[in-house]
Parts: sequence; structure tokens; C-alpha cells
Amino acid sequence: MPDVLAAGLTALVVAGLVMTATTLEARRRGVVVVVDVAWGLVFVAIAIGCAVVGLARDAGDSTRTVLLVALVAAWGLRLAWHLRGRASGDHEDPRYEKMLGGRLDEVGLVVAIRKVFAVQGVAAVVIALPVVVGTATDDVWWPIVVVGALVWVVGLVFEAVGDAQLASYRARPRDERPQVLDTGLWRYTRHPNYFGDACVWWGIWLVGGLASGWVAGLATVLAPLAMTWFLSEATGAKLLEKTMMQRPGYPEYAARTSRFIPRAPRRSPMA
Repeated sequence: MPDVLAAGLTALVVAGLVMTATTLEARRRGVVVVVDVAWGLVFVAIAIGCAVVGLARDAGDSTRTVLLVALVAAWGLRLAWHLRGRASGDHEDPRYEKMLGGRLDEVGLVVAIRKVFAVQGVAAVVIALPVVVGTATDDVWWPIVVVGALVWVVGLVFEAVGDAQLASYRARPRDERPQVLDTGLWRYTRHPNYFGDACVWWGIWLVGGLASGWVAGLATVLAPLAMTWFLSEATGAKLLEKTMMQRPGYPEYAARTSRFIPRAPRRSPMA
């Protein structure tokens, strides 16, 4: 238990430092969207911090610790790199304007901290609980680790392939491409990247949480549940679709295509 508490405290401190730096960068740039890049990086920083503390305390299984860091780093760095363009200019993401009730210079930094930076910092610590436990616990069920790694691979494939297909679609001249992207993975789910994100964190929960035992698994299952809720119902698919539904052809696409979990398209439009 002391090792888990030490790892948990490390996660809190690291998340606080990353989100403080992100807040300062947002103030300098005048846009909150920079937090999208920090979202992936904060998990990488937490994983590394917990691993260093765990290894220094001779806690946890070193092989699983290295695996957890590798899984989180591969996902987090890829996500940050993919989203870097979104935060490169001074254009605010409409999602954050809606969440804040205006642009950052209109609502003020305190509102942004309360509604975005603090919330995402706390959420990162909660979602990283399997990493916290996995880097501080000696007990390991290796068959569960293997299953978790496979689920993680499925998730990363959905994310990477979905993002690549979307980038290819957007690269086509506007008058030559269909109104909506409804091929490849996008034929089966309107958000393959978000679905893949969720799978990644269910895989990490299996590796770091459930593989540490049933008690650890139950104690940390909130992590993938929270990530799935964020991606599906909070700041992810549901919020994005409030804008997407206004685009020509998208309501028809939405009527035949699953919003989150992949499945075969419906044969006839449904509400």
C-alpha cells in the first residue's frame, strides 16, 4: 500500500505540473486548444514518473513496468504528434468555446482553469490509476497482461488507421470528395479514433489493473470507464457531433452508422 500511495502522489504532482505548464502556454497563445496536445503528454509523464518512483522503491514487476510505460508512451506521443497541428495557430476549437462560453480572452483564465485544465488534470490521474497500481504492485497475472496488450493493439490500430483515413479524405480536393467519409473504418463507426482510444485504455487497465488481481482490477475499473465516457459522451463524439450534424450529408450518415462501437451499417435510415 505505501508503494501505491507513493505512485499516486507522484501522478498527482506530475499532472499538476503538466497542466500548470499547459495553462501558461494557453495564456501566452490565447487559446485553450493547446490542452489537446498536453492530454497525451500528461499520461506519458505520469507513467514515467510512477515507473521511476516504483523502480527506486524496488516496487512492482520491472518487466510489466517497462511494458506499461511503453504502451502509454506509444499512445500518448502518437496522439500529441497527431494533434499538434490543431494547436499550432491562434484559432480556438469550437468545442472549447462552447464549453467555456466564449474565447479565452472573453471568459478569463480562471474559468478555463476551472472548466478545462483542472478537470483534465484530475481526469488524467483517475484514468492513469491502472498505471499507478501496475508500477507499484508485484503480483502479475501474465495471461491477463497478454490479453490487455492485444486489446491495446486493436485500439491503436483503430486510432492510427482511422486518423490516416480521415487525413487522406481531407487531402482530396473538396469538389472531388464525397460529403462525408463513410468508407474504411468510418463505414462501421462514426468515430473509429475515439473507439480506438477507449480500447487502448481498456487494454492498459487489463495490463496494470486487473493483472494485479481482482481487488486491484475493481479498484481501478473507473479508469477505462471514465475514459470511455469522456470519449463517447463528454468532450468527444457527442460534443463534436453537435457541429457535424449541421453539415450536408452527415445526418444521413449518422442514421446508418454506429456512433461509437463498430457494427455493420443499418440498411435503412433510423433516428
